[in-house]
Amino acid sequence: MEQLWTNIVDFGHYLVPFLVVLSVVVFVHEFGHFWVARRCGVKIETFSIGFGPEIFARVDKKGTRWRVAWLPLGGYVKMFGDADPTSFGPSEDAPKMTAEEKKVAFYTQPVRKRFAIVAAGPGSNYLFAVVVLAMMFLVNGQPYTSTKIATVVENSAAAQAGLKTDDKILSIDGAAMESFEAVRRTISLNAGTPIKIVYEREGQMLDATTTPEVVKTVDRLGMEHTQGRLGIVSTETAFRDLNPASAIRESVAEIWNITAGTLKGVGQMIMGVRGTEELGGPLRIAEMSGKVAKDGVFALFWFIVVISVNLGLINLFPIPLLDGGHLLFYAVEGLRGRPLSERIQEYGARVGAALVLSLMVFATWNDLVHLRVVSYLRDLFS
Repeated sequence: MEQLWTNIVDFGHYLVPFLVVLSVVVFVHEFGHFWVARRCGVKIETFSIGFGPEIFARVDKKGTRWRVAWLPLGGYVKMFGDADPTSFGPSEDAPKMTAEEKKVAFYTQPVRKRFAIVAAGPGSNYLFAVVVLAMMFLVNGQPYTSTKIATVVENSAAAQAGLKTDDKILSIDGAAMESFEAVRRTISLNAGTPIKIVYEREGQMLDATTTPEVVKTVDRLGMEHTQGRLGIVSTETAFRDLNPASAIRESVAEIWNITAGTLKGVGQMIMGVRGTEELGGPLRIAEMSGKVAKDGVFALFWFIVVISVNLGLINLFPIPLLDGGHLLFYAVEGLRGRPLSERIQEYGARVGAALVLSLMVFATWNDLVHLRVVSYLRDLFS
């Protein structure tokens, strides 16, 4: 009971950072749709942050209703002529529209414009992440894990090669190692393969040849995965100064790594290599927002970047109701020269709704387990 109450109190402290993080990334996403739609000549009826009853709202000169609602778990842009905010079909009044009204309706636009409007949401999340991260690199420098060894595992390949604490790895097989992340990637790809390591010890350049240990894992489908392990740990964080061009280049590379890492993690969950308990929902995001906010402004901005990238990436999944589902249908329409039948689109929307709802329920369940709510309720009735 005490632990549960502590979690509830902590959640209250996490609420404000959570609202800030989610509101920012949702606004960026929806503004991408809005900005491109306006430039494509489409009329916007509603721009909403959150769902449900309004907290407040205003109408601009072009008739768009800007609103903030009580349930801050997303948002939407409702365009003229759509049946609902999902844009999966025209409204019932579409046949009665005048020629002038059809010019500003979303569903009557050429497929290339509809594609651009939908793609602008995830695209704006990625662009926002690149810009924010580049600014952070310019102001604070780019953080990275040093190649200086903090720990050498006993009887590991590193120990057998003579590597010791405080040694600094300079290169592997002639390739310069500027960060421990690069060392980890290189070692992982060289399982069971002899490699030459050049390192620095007390100002002296030394080298050693060793073979990374072969580590094998088996997923639920019986497929075997192999990676290399050297047996070293690094914990020293350093910062490097960047000029504007380098900051942009490095931020793009970092966003790419976040995207690739997320896709890899999802793939590992599907294959059974990684547990699905890591999948979190809004409660987990709220908890992480609060914890990150305590670490300072830069940590909070970094977290916003990660959430923005993940929001953009998830929306690109080809699932109906998500932006990726729309893009898939528009791509097929562009290739066929005509849209898919209403029945196929309707079935797709139903399947997409079921998948999204199932994912939300599963993620929320994980959150409740993580926050010990489930164990508390189980103890009450046992």
